[in-house]
Amino acid sequence: MKTQIAMAALALLGLSACATSPTTRIENDPATYARSSKQEQAKIRSGEVAVGFSREQVRMSLGDPSSVTTRTTDRGVSEVWSYHETGPRFGFGVGVGGGGGGVGVGVGSGAQRTDEPKMRIVFEADRVASVERKAKS
Repeated sequence: MKTQIAMAALALLGLSACATSPTTRIENDPATYARSSKQEQAKIRSGEVAVGFSREQVRMSLGDPSSVTTRTTDRGVSEVWSYHETGPRFGFGVGVGGGGGGVGVGVGSGAQRTDEPKMRIVFEADRVASVERKAKS
């Protein structure tokens, strides 16, 4: 029983990790990747972004943002994509019922997100205008 639970938890973790790689996103949108320059392709493959990237290139490199907000300044309205650090979160529970003699086991997994984003991407005129990274402490 313990072996089955451990294998289920590892499978869930493995599936969530595979779905978020730049390689998988490139395979899912080869046209956007092909339209990118060789320098941009290298950045996308390594999960980096640069000023001038399109939304599609950022999404291919980093995946979907954790949140999207707008910023209004004297230069106009810009869109800000935030990427938060996430880590694995696991839960395990065992329940024993009375009277009927029932027993239950549950395993869960997911991602735990920090409050402060590790990166913000600011778009102006549909292109990356700035990349803000959390300073290392």
